[in-house]
Amino acid sequence: MKDLYQIIRNVRLSEKATLLQEMNNEVTLEVDRAANKLEIKKAVEQLFGKKVIGVRTANYAGKLRRKRRPDAGRTSQWKKAVVRLADGESLDLN
Repeated sequence: MKDLYQIIRNVRLSEKATLLQEMNNEVTLEVDRAANKLEIKKAVEQLFGKKVIGVRTANYAGKLRRKRRPDAGRTSQWKKAVVRLADGESLDLN
């Protein structure tokens, strides 16, 4: 298994992520692209000490940047995980 701190990279804060946290008790995280749902669940439970009910993941491809130049670049590919916490559990992201 990978190091726990390499699996969870960042917390994604957006309008949709905030609504998911308030309504469904779900936290949106940016995770390692090679991590699977079981590894993500174990990492959240061990790092934050919270009970996880379910994990949903989505892969995002990098976008092209500077399209009008012949040397156009590309942003990084990344993976998002939406983690549902058990009732009564909460994660303070401030």
